[in-house]
Amino acid sequence: MLDLYASAVAAVSAEKCLPAFLPAPPPKGRTLVIGAGKGAAAMAQVVEQHWPGALSGMVVTRYGHGADCRRIEVVEAAHPVPDEAGRDAAGRMMQLVQGLTEDDLVLCLISGGGSALLALPGEGITLEQKQAINKALLKSGAAIGEMNCVRKHLSAIKGGRLALACAPARVVTLLISDVPGDEPGVIASGPTLTDPTTCAEALAVLDKYAIIVPDSVRQHLQSGAGETPKPGDPRFARNTHHVIATAQHALEAAAATARAAGIPAYILSDGIEGEARDIGLMHAALARQVALRGQPFARPCVIISGGETTVTVRGTGRGGRNAEFLLSLAVALDGVADIHAIACDTDGIDGSEDNAGALLQPDSLARAGAFGLRAKKLLENNDGYGFFDALGDLVVSGPTRTNVNDFRAILVL
Repeated sequence: MLDLYASAVAAVSAEKCLPAFLPAPPPKGRTLVIGAGKGAAAMAQVVEQHWPGALSGMVVTRYGHGADCRRIEVVEAAHPVPDEAGRDAAGRMMQLVQGLTEDDLVLCLISGGGSALLALPGEGITLEQKQAINKALLKSGAAIGEMNCVRKHLSAIKGGRLALACAPARVVTLLISDVPGDEPGVIASGPTLTDPTTCAEALAVLDKYAIIVPDSVRQHLQSGAGETPKPGDPRFARNTHHVIATAQHALEAAAATARAAGIPAYILSDGIEGEARDIGLMHAALARQVALRGQPFARPCVIISGGETTVTVRGTGRGGRNAEFLLSLAVALDGVADIHAIACDTDGIDGSEDNAGALLQPDSLARAGAFGLRAKKLLENNDGYGFFDALGDLVVSGPTRTNVNDFRAILVL
């Protein structure tokens, strides 16, 4: 199971995926590298290793996700809730791209996490207000597309505004996707891409999840002051973008590893969304059907899936959506023999904890009972981390410096 996860992560590393997408250096002018995300530093390092000419620039990544770069500055900031370091870095980046010419090339390196890491509030909005809204969205169970819709319209850098600041230089954006569907403009809230969503849609998301915002924020959205550049905007005509790594790439690599070990592998989906505990129930039903009836797959087999689940936080435990998924899976399977599972975030961090995810074994519930742990009660308290930590079954990989979101594999022997 750990080999499957390692294969998935390796397949979407910057070292493997980025070099083939590097553009040619500009005939005249300079090359400036900018970027943000959990994979931004590793991406910048690969650019330095493969770029044939002069370059400079700055990228922002999460604390602990840096890399050794000599010509591109690496700044670290907070994720998933933005901090002053992210705000200051975003401001510096907007200054860095000023004064470029049409002969210049801007290479923008974007990966998941960039929304929180590039935290430049729109006019009249404070960082503290953005932090509070971000925290509320994270706890609400909102999907990533909904969260990023709000983030774009409260920002002075997201939703294409960074590309506008680069004009008239040509902008080439390379993206590692962490969103179901791999829509480029949703990844890190699309700082260099046009945005079809509106301020009205952002307000609708806030109202849907009953998130209370200051009057200044609501006025910012109602007035249209937070509107973003839309598809077809001529100022983006020279710009291009490429999604260089996706969850599907990771799942296919894991499936190949399983098949090489003699275990048939089936990819369920690369874009599963929804409450982590509900997705756990669905996967448990499928695993039971395989184990007990040999449908829709014969055993032994590995069932693989990806995407981004969410957790509506109601308890006070230490969570992480992958730990929550696995704990829900454990409760639903109730010790069915010969079923093993792994669920990890490909960035190496499950939510805001120090683990990538965890492992589930057929005897996990029995071992937990020996410690006096009640799995259902821990699930109600959003304490998946506590459950698997007590069993010694957390997966701790450290930052992987890439990010295509959740990876899940269920092995039925």
